[in-house]
Amino acid sequence: MNQSNELFQRARKVIPGGVNSPVRAYGSVGMTPRFIEKADGPYIYDADGRKYIDYIGSWGPMILGHNHAEVLEAVVRKAEKGLSFGAATEIEVEMAEFICEHIPSVEMVRMVNSGTEAVMSAIRAARGYTGRDKIVKFSGCYHGHSDALLVKAGSGVMTAGIPDSAGVPVGCTQDTLTAVYNDLESVKALFEQNPKQIAAVIVEPVAANMGVVLPKEGFLQGLRELCDKHDAVLIFDEVITGFRLAFGGAQELFDVKADLVTYGKIIGGGMPVGAYGGKREIMEMVAPVGSVYQAGTLSGNPVAMAAGITQLRKLKEEPDIYTQMDENAGHLFEEMSKLLEKYEKPWRFNHIASLGCMYFTSADVTNYEEAKAADTKEFAMYFRFMLDHGIHLAPSQFEAMFVSYAHTEETTQETLRVFEEYLKQA
Repeated sequence: MNQSNELFQRARKVIPGGVNSPVRAYGSVGMTPRFIEKADGPYIYDADGRKYIDYIGSWGPMILGHNHAEVLEAVVRKAEKGLSFGAATEIEVEMAEFICEHIPSVEMVRMVNSGTEAVMSAIRAARGYTGRDKIVKFSGCYHGHSDALLVKAGSGVMTAGIPDSAGVPVGCTQDTLTAVYNDLESVKALFEQNPKQIAAVIVEPVAANMGVVLPKEGFLQGLRELCDKHDAVLIFDEVITGFRLAFGGAQELFDVKADLVTYGKIIGGGMPVGAYGGKREIMEMVAPVGSVYQAGTLSGNPVAMAAGITQLRKLKEEPDIYTQMDENAGHLFEEMSKLLEKYEKPWRFNHIASLGCMYFTSADVTNYEEAKAADTKEFAMYFRFMLDHGIHLAPSQFEAMFVSYAHTEETTQETLRVFEEYLKQA
C-alpha cells in the first residue's frame, strides 16, 4: 500500500470522509485522494514522492506558483515576530489601504478568514443597509457553506449530487431566491414577484464552481442596471476571479462595478484569509461603527497579510505577469480545444484568462442545467488517466483548471502530450 492510501485509511478513522473539505475527496472519480507533501512553482509532490504538474494551485490563489521566493521570505520574516496577536497591526492597515487605492469600487474593506466568511458578512451588511431580507443567487454558483447559500450551490455540493444540505433549517433559506445564470429575465421576474423585498443580488461574475461558465454579453451590466432600478445591492463574489482575471478582477475585465465585492485566499497569498469591501455607506453599517455585527479573532492575521500584500504588490508592479500567464493559459486551452477537433471529440472547453474547464458534453455550457448534463463517468476516466500520467487536476467535472505564472512552455507541452494520449485511447 502506498503512503497516500495508508494516510487515507488513517484519516477516515478520525476525519469525516478522510478529508477536511469535500472537494479533496476522490470518491466521484473512483480513487482515494493523493496526500501532498510539498509544492514548488508549477509542481506538486505527493507523499510517495510523485511529481505532478499542478492545475489546482490551492484552488486558485497561487497565481505566482507555489512557494514563491518573495512570498515565502515575507512570511518567514513576519512569523519570526509572532504568529498571531488578536490585536490591530500596521500591516492590516497597509493591506486595506492598498486594496482601497487600487480597486476603484472598494472604499472600505474588512479582513476575515475565508471566502465563506466574506460572503456571509457581505450579505449581512447588504441586508442591514437596505433593511430587506431576501437575496438572489444563481443556480450552480457557490458562495461558501453558510446556511442561507446552500441552495442549488456548485462546487463540492454539485459533485456530491447533494442539491442542498442536511442540517440547514428551512427558515434559513426561505429568503434565498434562485435565478438562472446568464438569464436576466429570471432575475427580473424575481424582482417583480418580490417588490422592495430584495436586499442583494450575489453572483460569481464568471461562474467557476460549476466548471467555468462565462457571462453572456450584457449579463453583468444587466444585473447592475436591475439592482440600480430596484435599490438592491450588487455583490460580486470574486473569491476565485479577484486578482486573477485581471488585477481588478472581473470588475475590471468586464467594466462593471459592484456595490460589494468578496475575496478569498488570494488576499493572503494562499493562506487562510478572505475580505469583503465596497461602498463606504454600506461598509460603515459594520460594527463597531454600525449595527451589523461581524468579528474575528484571527482576522487580519499578520503572517497572512504579509504573504498577501507581497503577492498583490508584485502583481500590481509587474503587469507583464498577467500578460505572460494569460498567453500561456490561452495557448494551453486553445491547443486542447484543437486536439478535441482533431480527434473528433464532441466535448466542450470553456476558458477565460487563466481559468479553464473541459466538459464531457456535446452541447454548449452556459448555465447550471447545461453543466449538469456533462458525463461525469467520462470525466472520471479522463481524470484518472491525467493523474496517472503526472497531471494534477481537480477531482470534479465542476471545478476549474488554474494556470499560474509559474507554468511554462515545458509544462504546457507535457500537458498537451498527455492530453493527446488520452484522446487517442478515449
